[in-house]
Amino acid sequence: MARKKGSSKHFFLLFVVMLVLIWSLIKPEEGYRVLLMETLPSVVVLIFLISTYNRFRLTTISYVIITLLVILTFIGGHYSYSRVPLFTWIKDYFDLQRNHYDRFGHFLKGLMVIVIIEILLRKTVLLKSKTTNFIALCITLAIGALYEIIEWASTKIGKEGRATKDFLGMQGDIWDSQKDMALLLVGSILSLFFTKILYKKLEKSR
Repeated sequence: MARKKGSSKHFFLLFVVMLVLIWSLIKPEEGYRVLLMETLPSVVVLIFLISTYNRFRLTTISYVIITLLVILTFIGGHYSYSRVPLFTWIKDYFDLQRNHYDRFGHFLKGLMVIVIIEILLRKTVLLKSKTTNFIALCITLAIGALYEIIEWASTKIGKEGRATKDFLGMQGDIWDSQKDMALLLVGSILSLFFTKILYKKLEKSR
């Protein structure tokens, strides 16, 4: 019964994600090329999770985190990260130098560490410990660093055209990658305080 109840929650989360995806496809602000560059990784992750759902089912807390992060990228893809209206309003109201949606996004991506911890606990011999948390933290940062490398590579492949610049969202900051990684680190460390919630979910599922 608990498994069936969990499944209904998961399908609801998928329904919400699909609604946001459809919305993001309707006249994206910077065109479909930028939309594709921003959302493709999330779409690939979704396809993988759906195809493996019956064989390996994550906890609801992990699916909530994934839903949040996927929606984050769909919104960024629709507007481009440097032009999300809410954060443009915040920029103008507080007289900031840039739109900080991408900074906010990298901070929230620190939540990935919780999902990675679950996968490590369930698919490896690692046990609940500070060592496991540290390994998950390193993996999270490695994923973030890989994304930054992909962004850098896009400038070489894309010859620094408009679509490439919109994808990067650097907004003239030469230290953009370093700041993004720093916020990912901070977000990951803060997320580790919520691992007890994950542990309780895992214990209930056994």
